[in-house]
Amino acid sequence: MKTHATVALSLALCTAAAAMAQERIAVKDAKPLLIAAIEAPGGQAHGVLVGDIADAITQRFKGTTPIYIDVSTERRYAQAGCSRLNVRFWQDGVQLPGVPAPRRQTIDFGVDYCRDGQPPRSRS
Repeated sequence: MKTHATVALSLALCTAAAAMAQERIAVKDAKPLLIAAIEAPGGQAHGVLVGDIADAITQRFKGTTPIYIDVSTERRYAQAGCSRLNVRFWQDGVQLPGVPAPRRQTIDFGVDYCRDGQPPRSRS
């Protein structure tokens, strides 16, 4: 029999998971998330890749979850609206050729980016 504390903890975890899922923006490419991270006071934005490209990647590698995108600000430049961003794409259950078991596959890269879609004029 479950105790009140166990039920409360389960409810809290489900609520937190639902809130996290709601914070992710559905995008066809990462650009809206880059801009959102630049504009966010905390410098972060989270999304999920949707559309034909996402479907093709998931099908090809037999992913068991959507392709998630997490963007975080590493540095804000002096030029307004420009930052150094870390962009992470990840998906669970990916089956790579020659790898015996499915796993989480993560790709990280950095980019200097401005709200207008251009690189900053200076890195200072």
